[in-house]
Amino acid sequence: MIAVEDWAEIRRLHKSEKLGIKQIASKLSISRNTVRRALRSDEPPRYERGASGSLVDPFVPRIMLLLKEYPRMPATVIAERVGWTHSASIFRAKVSELRPLFAGIDPADRTEYTAGDIIQCDLWFPAVPIPVAPGQAEILPVLVMTLGYSRFHSALMIPSRQGGDILEGMWQIIQRLGRVPRTFVWDRESAIGGTGKLTVPAATFAGVLSTRFRLAPAADPEFKGMVERNNHYFETSFLPGRTFTSPGDFNRQLQDWLARTANVRTVRSIQARPVDLLEEDLRAMIDLPRTAPSTGLRTRVRLARDYYVRVDANDYSVDPRMIGKNVDITATADEVLVFCDGVLVARHRRAWGSKQVVKDPAHVETAKRLRHEFNDLAHARAEKARHAALGTKAHADGHQVQIRALTDYDALFGVTFTTTPDTQQAATSGAITKEAR
Repeated sequence: MIAVEDWAEIRRLHKSEKLGIKQIASKLSISRNTVRRALRSDEPPRYERGASGSLVDPFVPRIMLLLKEYPRMPATVIAERVGWTHSASIFRAKVSELRPLFAGIDPADRTEYTAGDIIQCDLWFPAVPIPVAPGQAEILPVLVMTLGYSRFHSALMIPSRQGGDILEGMWQIIQRLGRVPRTFVWDRESAIGGTGKLTVPAATFAGVLSTRFRLAPAADPEFKGMVERNNHYFETSFLPGRTFTSPGDFNRQLQDWLARTANVRTVRSIQARPVDLLEEDLRAMIDLPRTAPSTGLRTRVRLARDYYVRVDANDYSVDPRMIGKNVDITATADEVLVFCDGVLVARHRRAWGSKQVVKDPAHVETAKRLRHEFNDLAHARAEKARHAALGTKAHADGHQVQIRALTDYDALFGVTFTTTPDTQQAATSGAITKEAR
């Protein structure tokens, strides 16, 4: 079974680079049947992650001490100094990961971008609390994406910096563009690739779109300096003098400003307006996928007795008839959907604040009815147990009737089965007399 990254790369090479199956198999050193299966599948392969940790981990403190004093020391020399005796490849990989933390000045040349190639992505946190609920305001992230060739800006405020929300925001922006860039450039945002390796949701997203993610080296903000500078431009040109009543109001003002100002101004580095180069940029991109990628927050829980599920610090009611069953939760920027065995059992508008309780009146009424039915049943069982203990029972009309012992009926009809010495002797002789009157 191939990894998600290999599956995504196969699809990118076939769709973006126009390579044939044989060429891809040769390039990636895998079989052609594996390539065919990856191209036929719109979903990533499932696999189990390997155990965490590395043989190099105990040596990291000593490696960092050497790099701090000698940032350019070769990995082979470092291995000799720290007494490394295992595989050289994993040691070089660890040194390459740590070296940027201690590297000196590294001047960056101006980069030339080709049409349709790169879009830089970042999260911008405007220092303006946005009202999200009565008496509650939050500083929310804004997903900013800038095309490398045309410098065309796209931006969208999203509910959180969780992976599902970021990927959903990216998908909304890509849908507006109508085409897919060949490369998404990200820093080491934890929900995308905080460890230097793509998260599974990000790799899946890239595979479905037949594109790729490129992660910036650690501690290197210049790697995506274009979008970083644009964030400063937003701070100084969009925010001053504006007030916002909600996330939706923020997004409406932002989209209007992008269309009227940011994307129609002349950019000095390219001596052109982004809106004028956008069409050329889009023509060089690839088509949207046949199926939409999986985005938003997704989880599965067993519905508890209080019939609420928690999404991003807020609670949402669910049909209480599903209590005790597994329910699947999908949260987009606009709504929260809950399914049980594929059937929709709750739909709510998503709350962007925290500690909010979102109720559906129908769920509350159903819970009230179920609670009454449960209490009635419990009362009937308790009454039945009480009557049994008292030796009484109730007729259908409610009046109680005492339950008599069987000996009372024997006395009523003059029947006795008690044994006396005389009857015992008669029984022995076969002359038992039974009084029936």
